[in-house]
Amino acid sequence: MSAAPRVALFADGDDGHARRLIRSFAALGVEAVRLSLKDCGFSLAGNGHGLELPGFGAALPDAALVRSVSAGSFEQVTARLGVLHALRELGVPVCNDARAIERCVDKSMTIFLLQAAGLPTPPTWTVESRDAAAAIVRREARSDRPLVLKPLFGSRGRGLKLIADGADLPAADEVAGLYYLQHYVAGQGAGWRDWRVFVGGGRAEAAMIRHGVEWRTNAALGARCEKVAAEGVFADLAVAAAAAVAAGYAGVDIIADRDGRHLVLEVNSMPAWQALGRASGIDIAGAIARFVAGAIPRRKESARLSIPAAAVLDVVP
Repeated sequence: MSAAPRVALFADGDDGHARRLIRSFAALGVEAVRLSLKDCGFSLAGNGHGLELPGFGAALPDAALVRSVSAGSFEQVTARLGVLHALRELGVPVCNDARAIERCVDKSMTIFLLQAAGLPTPPTWTVESRDAAAAIVRREARSDRPLVLKPLFGSRGRGLKLIADGADLPAADEVAGLYYLQHYVAGQGAGWRDWRVFVGGGRAEAAMIRHGVEWRTNAALGARCEKVAAEGVFADLAVAAAAAVAAGYAGVDIIADRDGRHLVLEVNSMPAWQALGRASGIDIAGAIARFVAGAIPRRKESARLSIPAAAVLDVVP
């Protein structure tokens, strides 16, 4: 057994993000053990902690970092998130934990929590009926402001569609029986742009402006990424948005409308950061590793003093 603290890094595949995180943890004297949630499970035979975590045997990790949750059936994903819930119940700091992931993966819940926290967002509707969606389009869409149809679960700009008329709405089976509609936000001046802000441990660590080649400004779709200081109104808004969904780290998308008002579009609990790292020059993997590693001694101290686990987990929401 290594004397170094050990972190469970939940990641599918040996991608660049995982390799950078492993190196960043190693630089801090922490061993990151990469494993996939699809290989984990429960072992409830009345002994041990009740979890199967390859690479950890009978021990628990000192902390856990979730880079990705494997795709699968509803039942499989539920069980995988259950492992994360269980780790939290066992007193292991998890970043981001299952609660934050569930809140961010479900865009409608994200917007609900942002609005409940008093943060500005575009008007948004979620309905199951195509007729109900068409009624919203008739009431809300204008020639200069269509609605945006988004998949409830999705990223990297995939599946987004502008809806100007009810006839533009796809059939229910094309959207998994759910219509998530949001006001399209036209920015100031020509072109398309928004901000991506990386938040970690309650701080805006890095930011960039994405200049889109079209209205979808994702870097994966060819947007030009420009460094900007992670400070000011949009940075403060990003920190508040991450707190609203209880995310220890997050990529927050913010846009300014024609009046210069900043609105939160999305909060990503498992964001990619390669484009942001290149644009900002910030070592984002290092920032994440420092944040997660910083929770480890507090957890060990809490165990020695018999402080309730809930008090410790406030460090990593």
